[in-house]
Amino acid sequence: MNNEPARVLMVCLGNICRSPMAEGIFRKLAGDYGLAVEVDSAGTSDWHAGEMPDRRAIATARRHGIDISSHRARPFSRADFDRFDFIFVMDRDNLHEVTRQARNEADRKKVFMLTEALSPQRPVSVPDPWFDDALFEPVFQQIQAASEAWLKKWIAHPEMMNTNRYSHD
Repeated sequence: MNNEPARVLMVCLGNICRSPMAEGIFRKLAGDYGLAVEVDSAGTSDWHAGEMPDRRAIATARRHGIDISSHRARPFSRADFDRFDFIFVMDRDNLHEVTRQARNEADRKKVFMLTEALSPQRPVSVPDPWFDDALFEPVFQQIQAASEAWLKKWIAHPEMMNTNRYSHD
């Protein structure tokens, strides 16, 4: 098995709510499991480039012992296909936008719905909590469950983690 850490990118629309929480959650869980993983996040838009995560995302993550306050939003770029092994998107719009930017089939094979590990046949979107304060905690829980499912797959099949052999079921 390759000793290089798996490189994971979390993607949502603005990179201030879901994907920074997902970045923090995935990093923490990978550390808890002792897995070498590098995690970053980006947005399919540049609306919030350079901004901190939404205060509600920071507060929700903090309640779970995760500090995402140093994160700064950035837009997704085609270069991310070269930098990351796995690109996890939060919803179907993100999936469409990221795969639209793929240069080839190898790029497309790196892109997964985050919830695909929970329900490979029918992955669901992680809802954008920006418009509803009450969604931040359920979204955190959904991201945590999906992240844990991916990490458990990698523990069971370590060859997937560094070679991206996981296929879309």
